[in-house]
This record gives sequence, structure tokens and C-alpha cells, in this order.
Amino acid sequence: MARPQRPRRVCEEPMYYRFSPDGISSGKPVVLTVDEYEVIRLVDFEKKTHQQCAVLMDISRTTVTEIYESARCKIAECLVNGRELFISGGHYRLCDGTLGYCKKIDCRQKRFCAEECIYQSVLEKKGAGSMRVAVTYEDGMIFQHFGHTEQFKFYDVEEKKIVKEQIADTMGNGHGALAGFLKANQVDVLICGGIGGGAQSALVQAGIQLYGGVSGSADDAVAAWIEGTLGYNPDVQCSHHNHSCHGHGDSCGEEKHGCSGN
Repeated sequence: MARPQRPRRVCEEPMYYRFSPDGISSGKPVVLTVDEYEVIRLVDFEKKTHQQCAVLMDISRTTVTEIYESARCKIAECLVNGRELFISGGHYRLCDGTLGYCKKIDCRQKRFCAEECIYQSVLEKKGAGSMRVAVTYEDGMIFQHFGHTEQFKFYDVEEKKIVKEQIADTMGNGHGALAGFLKANQVDVLICGGIGGGAQSALVQAGIQLYGGVSGSADDAVAAWIEGTLGYNPDVQCSHHNHSCHGHGDSCGEEKHGCSGN
């Protein structure tokens, strides 16, 4: 039996997820996984050694080298042959800012951990018997990209009735940090549109139940959740980070993809 692959630890999901050549791209897009992006960021941008990168990503040095070679090959394919590049997917987990291993001075997660007390005061505390539901929110509707949402609407529910509604800004946080924001504000359930795999993992770690792939009115969605009739997608992905891809590798070691965001 093959050994299960260890999830690669990454600092945070990339801010930029798509790159295109100037003009008409040639061939199908190339997909660089988030863990491949992280190796490139650490080795080529931050000038870490492969051993230092291995410690930060919680994997072996030889695995770092394998990932690095695969990533460089994909980037070369895009530069030389004018292919479009997406950063998406991969087997990874987000850094939680733990001081014992995080060496990044401006670590976003570490800053959040240090400021958690500020986030706790954003909302009034929920009642002892309440469930708190958060919805990605924009102008009364469910905002469709979790990592880019600027507001949440919060509903406190007791005995199948909404007893309190509150709206709060996300204060510029995104992706994994938003899970910490929701946890600090006592959220039990999140209803949203698209959401990336890393953010989903962060929600699981925070103990927040996810109902993704939902659209329409935020109020109507919460009412349906209360009644147990909410339609959602348990396999939801975010078009900003994930694509439905199929194919086989070529001589460069890349995967060929026919990609479409959800």
C-alpha cells in the first residue's frame, strides 16, 4: 500500500491566481498547484535553501526538490510556449501562525492570532442556546467568493427562530484568516458561494460547518437552513482557486487541463 502523502504547509494562498501572455495564449492552460507556488515563493523569491523550505513546509528536502523541479518546468512551459498559468489545488494545509515553526516575520496568520482579542469584540456575544450562522454578504445577497468577501451577515438562531442579526466588515482579511475571524466571533455555520480548498480546511479546523455553493438572498438562505431545506454543494470549489481538470502528463511533467471555474 502506498504511503499517504503528507499535506504541504503553506503560509497563505496566493493573491494572484492567473497569468496570461500578452496576446493570444497558445494551447491549454498550465496549472501550478498551491504547494508548487509556495516552493517557488520560498526558494526563488525569499532565497531559502531547499532544507529551509522543507522545515517551513513540513516535508522532506527531497520532496521540496521534486516539487521545485515540477514547478519550474511548468513555468518554463508558460514562458516559452505562451501558455496561460493558473495557480490552483494541490495537497496542502494553511499555516496557523504557530510560533514554534512559523519563521515569516510578517506572517498574516500570526498577526491574526496576536490580534484575536480585537476580533472578539466585533460582535455581541451569542446566547448560551444560540447557533450563529454567518453568510458572505453584499447588498442583501450571498457574495460568491469567500476569500474576497468584505462583509458577513450574522444570524443568531434559537428554537428555529432568528433572534438577532448583525453585519460586520472583514477588515481586509482573506482565505484562511477569515476562518479565524469567524471562530473568534462564535460562528457555528457558514453559508457562502465559492470557497477554496485551503479555506475549507481552515473552517474544519475551526469547527465551523460549511454550506457552500449557495446563491441568492442571504435572508432566504438562512430561512431555508433553519427549515432544513437549504440546497448547497458539498463539493463546492472557488473559481478563483480551483478548476475541474483532467488529463495526463507530457514529457515536461505538467498536467494538461481543460479548466472551468465553478
